[in-house]
Amino acid sequence: MSPTSTTEHIDIRGLRYHVRHWGAVDAPKIFLLHGWMDSSATFQFVVDAFEKSWHVIAPDWRGYGDSEWLGRPYWFPDYYADLEALLQHYSPDAPAQLVGHSMGANIAATFAALRPHRVARLAMLDFLGLKPEPSIDAPTQIGKWLDEIADQPRLRIYPDHAALARRLRFANPRLTAERAEFLSRAVSRTIADGSVEMACDPWHKVASPALYRVEDAMAAWRKITCPVLMLIADKGFVRMRFGRDTPEFQQRIESFADVQAKDIPEAGHNLQHDQPELLAAELEGFLQR
Repeated sequence: MSPTSTTEHIDIRGLRYHVRHWGAVDAPKIFLLHGWMDSSATFQFVVDAFEKSWHVIAPDWRGYGDSEWLGRPYWFPDYYADLEALLQHYSPDAPAQLVGHSMGANIAATFAALRPHRVARLAMLDFLGLKPEPSIDAPTQIGKWLDEIADQPRLRIYPDHAALARRLRFANPRLTAERAEFLSRAVSRTIADGSVEMACDPWHKVASPALYRVEDAMAAWRKITCPVLMLIADKGFVRMRFGRDTPEFQQRIESFADVQAKDIPEAGHNLQHDQPELLAAELEGFLQR
């Protein structure tokens, strides 16, 4: 029988934050941090596969799921401050074990660099930085941002949950029909007319006006002192962007002082959907090390 989550709303830096929990409150804590255009329920299949007892704490980031939406552009550094406030609320006296997928891994890794005493272990799921287009300079990026905020961004609308489930399986053929059906309801919201959209503020689709600089990211990674587990989907974004043993891949990996990198076979970027059992086993082995 699948563990059922409970949820609560708490105030985080003046915003109404939605936080999902699995497991007993007195069990060892793990924080699961979702990625871009996703929400906390994305980890249900991994929680199903855990063999040990954990208190799993998974927030919906601002503008995602049932957390408060801004309805305007987002400022990425707010996520670092939100995570600090979340840890202060749920783990004020002990360093935390963080597991982040994609954008969640980006947030967690930078936070672990900024507050090394607050993070005991860090697992990063299919994220090793972005690969920006070299032809885009700072003025071009700012101009793109100005153009995009001139229009109200919108999400794709689906007539019902079944249509969204079909779209999820089209985007990820490894997704089973049962899991697609679950996700179509767990990470979406129903509009007044009965149609369905992903539960993400469309303003997240607007690109940041600031250029991404991998030099800045690697400078942060070099400041991380806790053990890091890098779980890489063999058909995910890390392999797509950086290959397997290329100089760029090695340079990024070597930015971490204490890192273990492992491939998850037969998995795309959403490895928490494709190989939750393998992912759960790797995480439990690392977190209990």
